[in-house]
Amino acid sequence: MAGYQDDIVMEITPQVLLKAYACGLFPMAESADDPGLFWLEPERRGILPLDGFHLPRRLRRTIRNDVFEIRVSSDFHGVIDGCAAPMPDRPKTWINTEIRRLYGELFDMGHCHTIEAWQDGELVGGLYGVSLNGAFFGESMFTFRTDASKVCLAHLVARLIVGGFSLLDTQFVTDHLSRFGTMEISQEDYTARLNYALQLETDFFAFPVNATGTEVLNVLDNWNTGTRR
Repeated sequence: MAGYQDDIVMEITPQVLLKAYACGLFPMAESADDPGLFWLEPERRGILPLDGFHLPRRLRRTIRNDVFEIRVSSDFHGVIDGCAAPMPDRPKTWINTEIRRLYGELFDMGHCHTIEAWQDGELVGGLYGVSLNGAFFGESMFTFRTDASKVCLAHLVARLIVGGFSLLDTQFVTDHLSRFGTMEISQEDYTARLNYALQLETDFFAFPVNATGTEVLNVLDNWNTGTRR
Protein backbone atom coordinates (compact mmCIF):
# COMPACT_ATOMS: atom_id res chain seq x y z
CA MET A 1 0.00 0.00 0.00
CA ALA A 2 1.36 3.38 -0.95
CA GLY A 3 0.80 6.35 1.34
CA TYR A 4 1.53 10.01 0.84
CA GLN A 5 1.86 12.26 3.85
CA ASP A 6 0.08 15.57 3.47
CA ASP A 7 1.11 18.84 5.09
CA ILE A 8 -2.12 20.04 6.69
CA VAL A 9 -0.78 23.60 6.82
CA MET A 10 -1.61 23.73 3.12
CA GLU A 11 -5.37 23.35 3.27
CA ILE A 12 -6.98 20.72 1.06
CA THR A 13 -9.98 22.01 -0.86
CA PRO A 14 -12.94 19.96 -2.07
CA GLN A 15 -11.73 20.53 -5.64
CA VAL A 16 -8.33 19.05 -4.79
CA LEU A 17 -10.08 16.10 -3.14
CA LEU A 18 -12.13 15.40 -6.27
CA LYS A 19 -9.01 15.55 -8.43
CA ALA A 20 -7.33 13.08 -6.06
CA TYR A 21 -10.24 10.65 -6.38
CA ALA A 22 -10.01 10.95 -10.16
CA CYS A 23 -6.35 9.90 -9.88
CA GLY A 24 -7.11 6.91 -7.64
CA LEU A 25 -6.15 8.53 -4.31
CA PHE A 26 -8.22 9.00 -1.18
CA PRO A 27 -7.44 10.61 2.20
CA MET A 28 -7.39 9.20 5.71
CA ALA A 29 -6.36 10.40 9.15
CA GLU A 30 -4.41 8.52 11.80
CA SER A 31 -7.14 9.20 14.38
CA ALA A 32 -9.97 11.57 15.22
CA ASP A 33 -7.56 13.62 17.33
CA ASP A 34 -4.91 13.97 14.63
CA PRO A 35 -5.53 17.14 12.57
CA GLY A 36 -3.55 15.88 9.57
CA LEU A 37 -4.44 13.75 6.57
CA PHE A 38 -2.45 11.40 4.39
CA TRP A 39 -3.18 10.08 0.92
CA LEU A 40 -3.61 6.41 0.13
CA GLU A 41 -3.25 4.58 -3.18
CA PRO A 42 -3.56 0.86 -2.41
CA GLU A 43 -1.73 -1.57 -4.67
CA ARG A 44 -4.78 -3.82 -4.42
CA ARG A 45 -8.19 -2.13 -4.49
CA GLY A 46 -11.57 -3.31 -3.27
CA ILE A 47 -14.58 -2.90 -5.57
CA LEU A 48 -18.13 -4.22 -5.48
CA PRO A 49 -19.20 -5.15 -9.04
CA LEU A 50 -22.71 -3.81 -9.58
CA ASP A 51 -23.63 -6.87 -11.67
CA GLY A 52 -22.32 -9.24 -9.01
CA PHE A 53 -24.03 -7.93 -5.89
CA HIS A 54 -25.03 -10.86 -3.68
CA LEU A 55 -28.02 -10.62 -1.34
CA PRO A 56 -28.49 -13.24 1.41
CA ARG A 57 -32.03 -14.58 1.54
CA ARG A 58 -32.74 -13.24 5.01
CA LEU A 59 -31.64 -9.76 4.00
CA ARG A 60 -33.91 -9.91 0.95
CA ARG A 61 -36.88 -10.39 3.28
CA THR A 62 -35.81 -7.44 5.40
CA ILE A 63 -35.53 -5.23 2.32
CA ARG A 64 -38.85 -6.39 0.85
CA ASN A 65 -40.66 -5.77 4.15
CA ASP A 66 -39.33 -2.19 4.36
CA VAL A 67 -38.23 -2.68 7.96
CA PHE A 68 -36.38 0.63 7.71
CA GLU A 69 -37.37 3.93 6.16
CA ILE A 70 -34.58 4.75 3.71
CA ARG A 71 -33.71 8.39 3.12
CA VAL A 72 -31.17 9.81 0.69
CA SER A 73 -28.82 12.66 1.60
CA SER A 74 -31.07 14.12 4.28
CA ASP A 75 -28.74 14.09 7.32
CA PHE A 76 -25.05 14.24 6.47
CA HIS A 77 -23.97 15.21 9.98
CA GLY A 78 -26.01 12.40 11.53
CA VAL A 79 -24.42 9.84 9.22
CA ILE A 80 -20.86 11.01 9.74
CA ASP A 81 -21.46 11.07 13.52
CA GLY A 82 -22.68 7.49 13.27
CA CYS A 83 -19.67 6.45 11.21
CA ALA A 84 -17.37 8.10 13.78
CA ALA A 85 -19.05 6.44 16.77
CA PRO A 86 -17.08 3.68 18.56
CA MET A 87 -18.19 0.14 17.67
CA PRO A 88 -17.28 -3.22 19.27
CA ASP A 89 -15.11 -4.08 16.25
CA ARG A 90 -13.94 -0.49 15.78
CA PRO A 91 -13.24 1.23 19.11
CA LYS A 92 -11.50 4.20 17.47
CA THR A 93 -12.35 6.25 14.42
CA TRP A 94 -10.20 7.91 11.76
CA ILE A 95 -12.82 10.58 11.05
CA ASN A 96 -11.27 13.82 12.23
CA THR A 97 -12.29 17.47 11.97
CA GLU A 98 -10.68 17.86 8.54
CA ILE A 99 -12.57 14.86 7.15
CA ARG A 100 -15.82 16.32 8.48
CA ARG A 101 -15.07 19.67 6.89
CA LEU A 102 -14.05 18.35 3.50
CA TYR A 103 -16.89 15.89 3.04
CA GLY A 104 -19.38 18.38 4.44
CA GLU A 105 -18.33 20.80 1.70
CA LEU A 106 -18.55 18.02 -0.90
CA PHE A 107 -22.06 17.26 0.40
CA ASP A 108 -23.05 20.90 -0.09
CA MET A 109 -21.61 20.72 -3.63
CA GLY A 110 -23.64 17.59 -4.44
CA HIS A 111 -20.66 15.24 -4.69
CA CYS A 112 -21.05 13.52 -1.31
CA HIS A 113 -24.16 11.47 -0.63
CA THR A 114 -25.63 9.53 2.25
CA ILE A 115 -28.00 6.58 2.33
CA GLU A 116 -29.78 6.48 5.68
CA ALA A 117 -31.86 3.90 7.55
CA TRP A 118 -34.45 5.36 9.91
CA GLN A 119 -36.71 3.57 12.37
CA ASP A 120 -39.28 5.20 14.66
CA GLY A 121 -37.88 8.61 13.78
CA GLU A 122 -34.31 7.66 14.69
CA LEU A 123 -31.28 7.34 12.42
CA VAL A 124 -30.12 3.75 13.02
CA GLY A 125 -27.70 3.09 10.16
CA GLY A 126 -26.21 4.54 7.05
CA LEU A 127 -23.28 5.11 4.76
CA TYR A 128 -21.65 7.96 2.89
CA GLY A 129 -19.45 8.31 -0.13
CA VAL A 130 -18.40 10.49 -3.02
CA SER A 131 -19.84 10.43 -6.53
CA LEU A 132 -17.81 11.57 -9.53
CA ASN A 133 -19.27 10.88 -12.97
CA GLY A 134 -19.78 7.09 -13.10
CA ALA A 135 -17.79 6.25 -9.98
CA PHE A 136 -19.00 6.10 -6.40
CA PHE A 137 -16.31 5.97 -3.72
CA GLY A 138 -17.68 4.41 -0.54
CA GLU A 139 -16.14 5.95 2.56
CA SER A 140 -17.74 4.53 5.70
CA MET A 141 -20.87 2.92 7.08
CA PHE A 142 -22.42 2.26 10.47
CA THR A 143 -25.29 0.39 12.03
CA PHE A 144 -27.08 0.66 15.36
CA ARG A 145 -29.77 -1.92 14.43
CA THR A 146 -29.36 -5.33 12.85
CA ASP A 147 -29.02 -5.14 9.05
CA ALA A 148 -29.53 -1.35 8.86
CA SER A 149 -26.30 -0.63 7.00
CA LYS A 150 -26.74 -3.71 4.80
CA VAL A 151 -30.12 -2.47 3.63
CA CYS A 152 -28.55 0.92 2.89
CA LEU A 153 -25.89 -0.81 0.80
CA ALA A 154 -28.54 -2.62 -1.25
CA HIS A 155 -30.39 0.65 -1.83
CA LEU A 156 -27.11 2.28 -2.88
CA VAL A 157 -26.31 -0.43 -5.42
CA ALA A 158 -29.79 -0.19 -6.96
CA ARG A 159 -29.45 3.61 -7.11
CA LEU A 160 -26.07 3.37 -8.84
CA ILE A 161 -27.40 0.88 -11.39
CA VAL A 162 -30.40 3.04 -12.29
CA GLY A 163 -28.24 6.16 -12.34
CA GLY A 164 -25.84 4.69 -14.90
CA PHE A 165 -22.79 4.24 -12.67
CA SER A 166 -20.20 1.56 -13.45
CA LEU A 167 -17.85 1.58 -10.44
CA LEU A 168 -18.48 1.13 -6.72
CA ASP A 169 -15.13 1.56 -4.99
CA THR A 170 -14.97 0.07 -1.49
CA GLN A 171 -11.26 0.94 -1.08
CA PHE A 172 -10.52 -2.31 0.78
CA VAL A 173 -12.10 -5.76 1.06
CA THR A 174 -13.49 -6.61 4.50
CA ASP A 175 -15.17 -9.77 5.75
CA HIS A 176 -18.40 -7.79 5.97
CA LEU A 177 -18.25 -6.53 2.38
CA SER A 178 -16.99 -9.80 0.90
CA ARG A 179 -20.36 -11.40 1.68
CA PHE A 180 -21.92 -9.11 -0.89
CA GLY A 181 -19.48 -9.89 -3.68
CA THR A 182 -16.70 -7.38 -3.04
CA MET A 183 -13.50 -8.37 -4.81
CA GLU A 184 -9.89 -7.22 -4.86
CA ILE A 185 -8.32 -6.06 -8.10
CA SER A 186 -4.93 -4.75 -9.17
CA GLN A 187 -4.12 -1.08 -9.32
CA GLU A 188 -3.84 -1.38 -13.11
CA ASP A 189 -7.31 -2.93 -13.40
CA TYR A 190 -8.74 -0.34 -11.02
CA THR A 191 -7.25 2.53 -13.01
CA ALA A 192 -8.82 1.21 -16.21
CA ARG A 193 -12.23 0.86 -14.55
CA LEU A 194 -11.93 4.32 -12.99
CA ASN A 195 -10.97 5.96 -16.28
CA TYR A 196 -13.98 4.36 -17.97
CA ALA A 197 -16.31 5.46 -15.16
CA LEU A 198 -15.09 9.04 -15.33
CA GLN A 199 -16.29 9.28 -18.95
CA LEU A 200 -19.90 8.49 -18.03
CA GLU A 201 -22.79 10.87 -17.51
CA THR A 202 -24.82 9.73 -14.51
CA ASP A 203 -27.66 10.79 -12.24
CA PHE A 204 -27.52 9.75 -8.59
CA PHE A 205 -31.15 10.76 -8.18
CA ALA A 206 -32.57 8.93 -11.21
CA PHE A 207 -33.92 6.32 -8.77
CA PRO A 208 -36.75 7.71 -6.59
CA VAL A 209 -35.62 8.82 -3.13
CA ASN A 210 -38.69 7.08 -1.70
CA ALA A 211 -38.08 3.78 -3.53
CA THR A 212 -39.53 0.74 -1.79
CA GLY A 213 -37.66 -2.43 -0.97
CA THR A 214 -39.56 -4.25 -3.70
CA GLU A 215 -38.39 -1.69 -6.26
CA VAL A 216 -34.80 -2.13 -5.06
CA LEU A 217 -35.01 -5.91 -5.40
CA ASN A 218 -36.50 -5.61 -8.88
CA VAL A 219 -33.56 -3.50 -10.02
CA LEU A 220 -30.99 -5.84 -8.47
CA ASP A 221 -32.63 -8.99 -9.80
CA ASN A 222 -33.05 -7.64 -13.33
CA TRP A 223 -29.46 -6.41 -13.48
CA ASN A 224 -27.95 -9.61 -12.12
CA THR A 225 -29.88 -11.79 -14.57
CA GLY A 226 -28.55 -9.85 -17.52
CA THR A 227 -31.45 -7.51 -18.16
CA ARG A 228 -30.20 -3.99 -18.91
CA ARG A 229 -32.06 -0.71 -19.09
